Amino acid sequence: MTDNTSEDFESDDLELFEHHKIVVDKGQSLIRIDKFVSDKLANATRNKVQQALDTGNILVNGQQKKSNYKVKPGDVIQVLLESPPKDNEVYPENIPLDIRYEDPHLLVVNKPAGMVVHPAHGNWTGTLANALVHHFQDLPEMKGNEGRPGLVHRIDKDTSGLLVIAKEEVAMTRLAAQFFHHTIDRTYMALVWGEPEEDRGTIVGHIGRSKKDRKVMDVYPEGEEGKHAVTHWEVVERLRYVSLLKCNLETGRTHQIRAHMKYLGHPLFNDSVYGGDKIRKGTQFSKYKAFVQNCFEILPRQALHAKSLGFVHPHSGEKIYLEVPLPEDIQEVLDRWRAYVTYES
Repeated sequence: MTDNTSEDFESDDLELFEHHKIVVDKGQSLIRIDKFVSDKLANATRNKVQQALDTGNILVNGQQKKSNYKVKPGDVIQVLLESPPKDNEVYPENIPLDIRYEDPHLLVVNKPAGMVVHPAHGNWTGTLANALVHHFQDLPEMKGNEGRPGLVHRIDKDTSGLLVIAKEEVAMTRLAAQFFHHTIDRTYMALVWGEPEEDRGTIVGHIGRSKKDRKVMDVYPEGEEGKHAVTHWEVVERLRYVSLLKCNLETGRTHQIRAHMKYLGHPLFNDSVYGGDKIRKGTQFSKYKAFVQNCFEILPRQALHAKSLGFVHPHSGEKIYLEVPLPEDIQEVLDRWRAYVTYES
């Protein structure tokens, strides 16, 4: 099967797969972690272990440590890799699916916020993939992406919205090619902090992992790191302290909209990873702080929704276009901001 979508398959999600878990014995003497792990694992040289520690692929008690950290009795050491372990079986779970389109070749689902797309470190059950294998038999998998049945692309756990799923191999290959060539139409709605100066714009900036925290993506405008990424955005509504934007992806990089919006100076509302879970615009009055906190509680995630999806049907050649409304949590917060701004006027 064609494996030409390795980038767009990573569209918006970040995770690592646990390959090894070591619990340090009670009688273990203090020893540098790079030596300890290299002694424990076959083919793990001390240099490789040091590199893995630097990139956050080895954690101690869930935290990143330096090579000179000395392991202590009871420490839990995890070795995490970007590829899944060889046991890639996804177990079926009877989880309801919100299907917006289906035919013998593919389906489009509206994923709720809070659902992980496929099993990975920390989320081995309750995923969209677990639901898919319960409802559908013999879903195809792309080479190199085993354990992700039917999946051609992804969105974050806490991003809601549309995903296309391939039900057979030809559909997967042809849909994958559309993602690879960036011919898929994808529109996201994003509530961001502040009001952009312009009404619309395009962000062009390479996206790559942060050198400080591998779970965060940074923008490298000069292209010195990361991979080419383009986001087109347009202001839909200005609400003084926040704005509703429409974002169209030209590329599909990990955390693309979230990283690009932070780079623009307008992080997504309540995006804890990119600084949107703090007041970024407005007053310091206690009533305003309480209002924002109430909005955070209503919307306990980044305010991002994959609203529409357009693609060419892999068999008929027909143009398929689907759209779903904003979910209740984003809509309620949006209505509250409208009321707040109107009251102030």
